[in-house]
Amino acid sequence: MVMPLAPKRPDPQIPSLSRRLADLTPREREVMTLVARGLTNDEIGAVLFISPTTAKTHVNRALAKTGCRDRTQLVILAYETGVVRAGERTGPCKTDLVQRPPYLQRSA
Repeated sequence: MVMPLAPKRPDPQIPSLSRRLADLTPREREVMTLVARGLTNDEIGAVLFISPTTAKTHVNRALAKTGCRDRTQLVILAYETGVVRAGERTGPCKTDLVQRPPYLQRSA
């Protein structure tokens, strides 16, 4: 016998999680998304056409504004607030930046 699931109660932490993102600039949110997709500062710089130092500055500002102590917490926050979703491909991720050997490249 299958029991009906109880209605999901709203998570009281969600509003506070969303408030943590309120002070982020659009660029900081974009950088947060790329961090959550596994990119390094050098890779973020390449994707956004900025220097790795500027990418690092955006990451550090996002960390400070959200109260995260490291990149791992920033990634968790990105997933918990819906900035990024598992399995969703809306932008570059780590595997997009890997150079494939010629014999593995897709032909046009």
